[in-house]
Amino acid sequence: LNGKDYYKILGVDKNASQEEIKKAYRKLAQKYHPDVNPNNKSAEEKFKEVSEAYSVLGDEEKRKQYDNRLRYFGEGAQRDFGYGYRPFDFSDLGSFSDLFDFFTGGRTATRTMAPQKGSDITAEVHLSFEDAVKGASTRISVNREEICRTCTGSGAQPGTHPITCPSCGGRGISAINQGFFALSQVCGRCRGQGVIVEKPCPSCRGTGRVTELKKLTVKIPPGVKDGTKIRLKGRGGAGTRGGPAGDLYLITRVAPHPLFKIRGDDVEIGILERSPK
Repeated sequence: LNGKDYYKILGVDKNASQEEIKKAYRKLAQKYHPDVNPNNKSAEEKFKEVSEAYSVLGDEEKRKQYDNRLRYFGEGAQRDFGYGYRPFDFSDLGSFSDLFDFFTGGRTATRTMAPQKGSDITAEVHLSFEDAVKGASTRISVNREEICRTCTGSGAQPGTHPITCPSCGGRGISAINQGFFALSQVCGRCRGQGVIVEKPCPSCRGTGRVTELKKLTVKIPPGVKDGTKIRLKGRGGAGTRGGPAGDLYLITRVAPHPLFKIRGDDVEIGILERSPK
């Protein structure tokens, strides 16, 4: 393996505990993962290198073999330590979050299958100067995701039901054995949902949600300025699997006034001076 010192690569002492090795690898993998460093070949090579080192040092049995060779053969141990090693293939890893499911026991399944909050929405609301100062209730129109009424959010054609994904058994993740690794990634067949819709709902095309134009009455507090951001909790897009709705964020646009202007927390009036006769 080209004389590489795995301990140096991970930046740990030769007497480091397995937990210390794991922490060191996790820190370096997070630093050099290509999802964090897109189009950076140097970072990708470094990521492969630390993964290769951890594939040996992270396994207690392989580490013992490596240490024994290092003890008896010195620097030559690294060159000879090819027993049972398969070169690391970065393409097998999947996304950045898939990598850290290895450390968290496959939390992707829990995270994917759990109720999820709906999407947030941002909209502009146009106000007169007076409404901005005094506050007002106004009507706005927004495109918002709603639960499909035809399938009540299941995504399946009425009279049918989604089936458990046969590839992942409903877990939403599938395992990858990569040399000494046991990684998990989002199931490609059900895309992490854990279920497959064989007959999609014609109204939402299997998504369980539809986008509708909604007219909402919103209350604007007094004293807003041009560009003020107001959060209306729970008035965004519908959640999935029983999750809460997202939030609606309003950006205020205040029309200018011919005499008054807002400066900080004050309202100023412009006084026209008469030219002397």
